[in-house]
Amino acid sequence: MPIVISLYDFTGEALKPWAEAGFECYAFDIQHPLKGRVEAGICYSQADLHNPKTLGALLDEFKGKDIAFCMGFPVCTDLAVSGAAWFAKKSQADPQFQIKAANYAMRCANLFDELNAPYFVENPISCLSTLWRKPDYSFHPYEFGGYIPQDEAEHPTWPEYIAPRDGYKKKTCLWTGGGFVMPDSKPVDFEAYHGNGYSTAMMKLGGKSQRTKNIRSATPRGFARAVQEANK
Repeated sequence: MPIVISLYDFTGEALKPWAEAGFECYAFDIQHPLKGRVEAGICYSQADLHNPKTLGALLDEFKGKDIAFCMGFPVCTDLAVSGAAWFAKKSQADPQFQIKAANYAMRCANLFDELNAPYFVENPISCLSTLWRKPDYSFHPYEFGGYIPQDEAEHPTWPEYIAPRDGYKKKTCLWTGGGFVMPDSKPVDFEAYHGNGYSTAMMKLGGKSQRTKNIRSATPRGFARAVQEANK
């Protein structure tokens, strides 16, 4: 059975289309239970991905196996330009904080290259563009909302925050390799939040809680489906 791997993945949204298509799917994240769990064809396992030894162990585990696709969603807190107001204070505490964060992203790509699989590494508009390289692609969730059927328009987990059929704007960048195929867009009309398409509901997710971070970083369902169709 071909394998799909997703790093820094708590929600499993990016893997769901692959699992539904019969692929063997693994989601790794520090938030998962130590013993792991299997749900709807996805194996969720705890992994400290900031530790290089963890990535080495994953390479040993999956090297030589039939890897169909890989994805990485490294933490963007220290990289996203939306958090630039706090960069100076963070730099005083640790001058290397952004270099470390960029290395986490680059290590994802290095692992995927070693596994000889098509992949993407995802981040919002961030300092990765200068600390690593320019992204290969960028998109807004609404551009792939057409992959979600009308009868599944409402988000199954967070309908109060995520617009139906991903009808909102949030520029997201992709660093890709291994023969990754960018899917064709199937845009839907984005909701006119503030007159500019950005989700007011998402903006109401204040604070720094892990729940807030998980909702804001959840992979858009339409994009996940589009990627699976283009790269299966």
